[in-house]
Amino acid sequence: MEKANKKILVIDDELDVTKAVRLTITLQEPNWQVIEANNGEKGLVMVDAEKPDLVLLDLQMPDMSGFDVLKELRLFSDVPVIILTVEDDELAKVHGLELGADDYIVKPFGHLELLARIRSVLRRTEGTISRSTTKPYQYAGLRIDFQTRQVYRDGKPVSLTATEFRLLEVLAQNAGWVVTPDALLGKVWGHYATESTDYLKVYVHRLRQKIEPDPAHPQFLHTARGEGYWFAPPEESQSGKVAG
Repeated sequence: MEKANKKILVIDDELDVTKAVRLTITLQEPNWQVIEANNGEKGLVMVDAEKPDLVLLDLQMPDMSGFDVLKELRLFSDVPVIILTVEDDELAKVHGLELGADDYIVKPFGHLELLARIRSVLRRTEGTISRSTTKPYQYAGLRIDFQTRQVYRDGKPVSLTATEFRLLEVLAQNAGWVVTPDALLGKVWGHYATESTDYLKVYVHRLRQKIEPDPAHPQFLHTARGEGYWFAPPEESQSGKVAG
C-alpha cells in the first residue's frame, strides 16, 4: 500500500484538466498534495525544486511539447511519469514510452481509471517484493540487488526507471521460466493493460540496451516466440516451463 502524503505534479496548460485531476485526487486521497505547472519550462523547474512522487504530463502544450519535456526530465530525474494524451495514437504512446514514460492515459479519462493508473505506478516505484528475504541475483557481470533496488553491470550502476526495474524484478524472480505477456502486463502495469503488448516490446528493448553486453544477442532477457519472455543465462534455460 502506498504511504500517505504523496506529491503529484500536473504539467498541463488546460485549466479544466488540472482542476479535474486535483478534484479526483483530493476526494479519494486527501493526504496527497497536487501541484500544477501550466507549461513545460515551469514543469521542469518544479520537478527539480519540489521532488514530486509522480508527474502527469500533457503531450500537447504550446511552448514545449510533452515529448521535449520528457527528454529534458530524464536527464536529471527518474520520477515516474504518466503521459496525458488526447488521441489514442499508438505511435505517440510508444514514443513516449521509449523516452522514459511509465504509463499513459487518454483524455478524456475517468476518475477511477486515473487513480488506478497513478496507484499502480506508485506501487511499482515502492516495489512489491519482500526485500528482506530476496537475495541479489548475480551472474556474468550483472548484479540485481532487490533490497536496494540497484542494478550493476560490470560493477557500474545502471540507471533504471521504476517501471524498468519492476519488469526486470518480475522476470528475475521467475528466472528460467517463461512469463506470458498477459502475466507480465498484469504484474507490472495492472489488469487494465493486459492487451497493450506495445508496453512489453518497448520496455524489453530498453532493458536489453541497458543490461545486456550485446543487446542483439541477449544473454539474460530472452524471447520465447509465441509464449513470452524469460530471464536466465542460456545454460540455466527452462524455457519449456511457463509462469503466469
